[in-house]
Amino acid sequence: MFDNLSGKLDKAFQLLKGHGRITEINVAETLKEVRRALLDADVNYKTAKDFTEKVKQKALGQDVLTSLKPGQLMIKIVKDELTELMGGDSAEIDLTTKPSIVLMSGLQGSGKTTFSAKLANFLRKKNSMKPLMVACDVYRPAAIEQLHVLGKDLDIEVYSEEDNNDPVSIAKAGIKHAKSKGFNLVIVDTAGRLAIDEFMMTEISNIKKAIKPQEVLFVVDSMTGQDAVNSAKAFNEVLDFNGVVLTKLDGDSRGGAALSIKSVVDKPIKFIGTGEKMEALDAFHPARMADRILGMGDVVSLVERAQQQFDEEEARKVQKKIAKNKFGFDDFLNQIQQIKKMGDMKDLVGMIPGAGKMMKDVDIDDDSFRHIEAIIYSMTPKERSNPALIDHSRKKRISKGSGTTLDDVNQLMKQFSQMNKMMRMMQTMGSDKMMQMMQNAKK
Repeated sequence: MFDNLSGKLDKAFQLLKGHGRITEINVAETLKEVRRALLDADVNYKTAKDFTEKVKQKALGQDVLTSLKPGQLMIKIVKDELTELMGGDSAEIDLTTKPSIVLMSGLQGSGKTTFSAKLANFLRKKNSMKPLMVACDVYRPAAIEQLHVLGKDLDIEVYSEEDNNDPVSIAKAGIKHAKSKGFNLVIVDTAGRLAIDEFMMTEISNIKKAIKPQEVLFVVDSMTGQDAVNSAKAFNEVLDFNGVVLTKLDGDSRGGAALSIKSVVDKPIKFIGTGEKMEALDAFHPARMADRILGMGDVVSLVERAQQQFDEEEARKVQKKIAKNKFGFDDFLNQIQQIKKMGDMKDLVGMIPGAGKMMKDVDIDDDSFRHIEAIIYSMTPKERSNPALIDHSRKKRISKGSGTTLDDVNQLMKQFSQMNKMMRMMQTMGSDKMMQMMQNAKK
């Protein structure tokens, strides 16, 4: 996420190294590189120009504090301006009415249907909502079936009408059904449309008038850059939507849409899609994203992701096993499954301060755990519960059964032993000290 932009901004800040004071000359050189980095990231030209002008006004004439170097002061100024550029404060979704109605809009292929399911799942877990999804895409082949499949996987009800091709009446009937069955959240999935398609734009405008949603969200593929911004502008003129959803942000190394959309459309980004999994969805926080763009990580979001997958009862069991030195490979496997549910692995690494830069050229994907899982599944139940049983001959059998090398098995055993020691140490330290460490890492 934003790898190219992060690297180029870092290069721009290097120009200030060794200077004792920010001057008009060295700030001009730095901001020239910053503007170039933004334009390369497909940021709107006027947005990039206004941004660098604001940074220049704040930077010029400022004495560098004794504890800061010029580069660090410039990074702080740029961080504050990036936060402001992306909306300043986080924009919450409005869930005050019952049922709360959310209408999805967007271009063809932007990922509305998948996002509808992700949002239903997200709000059910985070806000304890009881969601109903309403299938109003009567044009795309298999769109209704896709929503039903996603709903079945998540155990979320989907309302649809087989022989009805009028999305307005389907939406109204869906909300009536939600009220009668006690649903407090209705997410209405609509067909993708182009801004130039007058009939389709009129249709979604009519859906909005008919159901009076609390939230109209515009879903757009962030990787389309300025096209995303331009389409958001066109849709907003018709719908006056409440917020933007950027999908596929995990594959966007540039970030032009995320940086331009608020300044051009004056509507906040509310959610971001960070992967294909149903859990790969985050509320958008401008300050946290600015931290990530500048390589500072995002510990708060990482902790929130972990908490979403956190099972209190399971955690207590694990703690007891650690205390008794009975933490085995079955428990380890369970922890891996929890981590995998948190989202894209490279995205998670990017949330750790400094790790994004260190791991920039390292290929991290969701298959990273596959050989570990294969090794563990090749162990007997006794070996998994009591790793001390695994001697050299057992290791040879395990490596053969898992299709890995003896070195792979030895490395896993070593890592498992080290992790066991670390977990016992963390338990001894206590949660308060751990939180303090995480806060210090964020600083």
